[in-house]
Amino acid sequence: MAHPVDEYVGKRVRQRRWMVGFSQQQLGEAVGIKFQQIQKYETGMNRISASRLWDIADALGVPIMFFFEGYDDTAAPSGSAKGNAGGQGDLLADKEALELVRSYYAIPENQRRKLFDLARVLSDVA
Repeated sequence: MAHPVDEYVGKRVRQRRWMVGFSQQQLGEAVGIKFQQIQKYETGMNRISASRLWDIADALGVPIMFFFEGYDDTAAPSGSAKGNAGGQGDLLADKEALELVRSYYAIPENQRRKLFDLARVLSDVA
């Protein structure tokens, strides 16, 4: 049975990989392993060693702590060993939300700022 931290880190790897537009194959090639191993990391089936996590973080352009951000093991009920990522973890698990964020950052910065302002105005109306 996978440890909740391994599952959480794996989900964060998958989220970041998807955000930067890498396939499992591309990430595997970037860190020198096969895509099947990336699959196992992302599901939490296999633990990621410190040196491998370092390589993955480098390939995905994030600090190592990115993979642990939002994990809170104190929110777990006794004996459940489940971590809680709060609202952000749930949001980032939604493929539509991830696609929206990736598309948002693909927009040129000046237009992105206008879109952000529009979204803020619309959300205040709702």
